[in-house]
Amino acid sequence: MSSRERVLARVQRAVGERPESAAEAYVREVPRTYLVEHGARTTAETVDLLAENLADYRALVHRTDEEELPYLLMRLLAEAGPDTVLVPPGLPPEWLAAADPVRLHDRAVSTPQELDRVGAVVTGCALAVAETGTIVLDGSPDQGRRRITLIPDHHICVVRVPQQVVASVPQALSRLDPRRPLTWISGPSATSDIELDRVEGVHGPRTLQVILVE
Repeated sequence: MSSRERVLARVQRAVGERPESAAEAYVREVPRTYLVEHGARTTAETVDLLAENLADYRALVHRTDEEELPYLLMRLLAEAGPDTVLVPPGLPPEWLAAADPVRLHDRAVSTPQELDRVGAVVTGCALAVAETGTIVLDGSPDQGRRRITLIPDHHICVVRVPQQVVASVPQALSRLDPRRPLTWISGPSATSDIELDRVEGVHGPRTLQVILVE
């Protein structure tokens, strides 16, 4: 038992049993019998649904394998033509082994203006949700801080299949740590005004490319 645990145990013995709060009572009493998945699917069907819904949100979807991933990234970056690519600290180095752009590393001292001049950012992800076409980032080393995927105009996100793909949001929530900085991305940044005129690139990347590595 740590010193902190010993102190807390003594405090609890001194004040007696703590009454249940309203929030705790709510969590205990609310039934958790909601639908976890809409129908049974095979792994292949779940991945196909993810690709379909990502494309429906105007993300550009690519499918490849581990061996071809560096060459696909090289081609995507060459087609986009950025001078620089931002790299999270834990991005596997072999992913960009064939790419030409200058690599910039995520730094705490980087200003929003500096990040806005970055040509593209390449990250991994925490999870991808098939039923909603959503990519979830949690700030892990292969994803970096939230701001590096919100300021640059071009985001390339790599999803490992099938281990990072879940069918539904409830399944995703059961696997995510709520204490981490979660970012949920459904397609490139976009908004619509009262007349439903769509504007992209408002509060995030104008271009989102998702690579499913199978």
